[in-house]
Amino acid sequence: MKKAFHGRKQAGLLLWRWTGRRWSRWIAGAVAVGIWILQSASVQAALRLHPLFSDNMVLQRGRPVPVWGWTDGTDPVVVKFQGQTVQARPENGKWMVRLQPLKAGGPYTFAVQSGSEKIVLTNVLVGEVWICSGQSNMQWPLWNTAEGPATLAKAKNPWLRLYTVPRRKAQEPQETIDPNCHWDLCTPETARNFSAVAFQFGWALQKALGVPVGLIHTSWGGSPVEAWMSREWLTKDPDYPKYVIPFFENQWKRYEEALARWKKAAAEAKAKGKRPPRAPRRPPWRPCELYNGMIAPLIPYAIAGAIWYQGESNAGRAYWYRRLFPDMIRNWRADWGQGDFPFLEVQLAPWDKNRHRPVEEILAKPGESDWAELREAQVLATRVLPKVGIVVITDVGAKDNIHPRRKQVVGERLALAARVIAYGEKIDGLSPLYRMAEFRPDGRVVIHFDHVYGPLQVRGSDPMGFAIAGPDRVWRWANARVEGETVVVWHPAVKHPVAVRFGWADYPVVNLYSSVGLPVSPFRTDDWAMVTAPDPDQP
Repeated sequence: MKKAFHGRKQAGLLLWRWTGRRWSRWIAGAVAVGIWILQSASVQAALRLHPLFSDNMVLQRGRPVPVWGWTDGTDPVVVKFQGQTVQARPENGKWMVRLQPLKAGGPYTFAVQSGSEKIVLTNVLVGEVWICSGQSNMQWPLWNTAEGPATLAKAKNPWLRLYTVPRRKAQEPQETIDPNCHWDLCTPETARNFSAVAFQFGWALQKALGVPVGLIHTSWGGSPVEAWMSREWLTKDPDYPKYVIPFFENQWKRYEEALARWKKAAAEAKAKGKRPPRAPRRPPWRPCELYNGMIAPLIPYAIAGAIWYQGESNAGRAYWYRRLFPDMIRNWRADWGQGDFPFLEVQLAPWDKNRHRPVEEILAKPGESDWAELREAQVLATRVLPKVGIVVITDVGAKDNIHPRRKQVVGERLALAARVIAYGEKIDGLSPLYRMAEFRPDGRVVIHFDHVYGPLQVRGSDPMGFAIAGPDRVWRWANARVEGETVVVWHPAVKHPVAVRFGWADYPVVNLYSSVGLPVSPFRTDDWAMVTAPDPDQP
């Protein structure tokens, strides 16, 4: 047997020598063609959903729900959910259907089919979906907050779902995001690195409404508002290309000039065997790039509204923020196509810009403040646009830390504002805002407010933070007294007051609250020149 096998082996080797090369080429070619056929069939049949649609997702209740994705096939795409069956034919590889308004609840199964392909998503809920955006105080993770350990210990809620959009800059609007993104169940593990403000908002809102809540977190620390606007809206106002966009263009121009000088100096240093100088710092932002990379890809996912915590990076340009911020809201609303959806913002927290001054020095004399002007610009958005609310946090700042660690109260106040503005609840959920000043002949000024709900409260003996000025425009700390829902302000040396300010400082020291404990927003009654106003030859 062994000899016979050896003979056959030798014959086989002889045959391979004669034909091996020819047969190997044929086999390799056949395998390649087979792989190409299989890959082509797979590509042609590939049915894909936008990454916002995944297991554990939350769909918005009570309004039409767009569902979209891609396919290289031509068969109709059929979506089945909550008893509905809707279909659409792909156009240029993309498809979209719209579900009729859904009822809150779940978990449900969500099915999409095209030809022989089928995608089934499980554990799907229907409830309230909110976009959560801004800069570092929105991005700040839950674990690194004052309430973090206690919150994480109980952070398990099957009706709260979390979604984080990857940080991405783009020069053109993007259609999609990383396909590996997905909705997470709310657990201590998934909540740990999630936005603390967004989490506390969603947690409080879910408990109050009793329906599922989905949070889509899309923020980037240090970002200016211009980065979150589309190119169309940043060119719609003729002043923006002349005075706003050049702020960034000049930064990049100076950088490119400095980079050219550095390259030359580095080459010379290398030639002499010396250490090259430090390279110039690259400017961090361009207009529109975060809208393109982190907002445009989410549209038109059905949402209830948006929460926003940003402004620190625009404080030095508060004059323009008065127009930019409302335009950003208009921009998002127009592109989402859902009308005037609720938009809730967090007013800047008190911060003394790391000057480490004692409070006594801060209180020595009233003065000007770009941060106060930014807070005023934030309030202005509530005046010029419908369904915009503001959360005041003058009582939770950190004097020498731009990132105050108390985030729970911020999120809870956002939830209160949502219950009033988005859901129409008759609760005392908004901070008092300045409405008007009544200048009396006796030199006293009576300040009236919106959203008071009852007698104002003072935490201490007398209201702090009021300043008054006469025709000389010299500011003095004022005496103040609460009278029901108003505050009376005066100073013996100011016989004919013309203006009053409250909390007008980088780090306002104030103690005035509504009857339910919400702090009164800083304000001014005057319209005198702003420290952030452009040069006189600009508008």
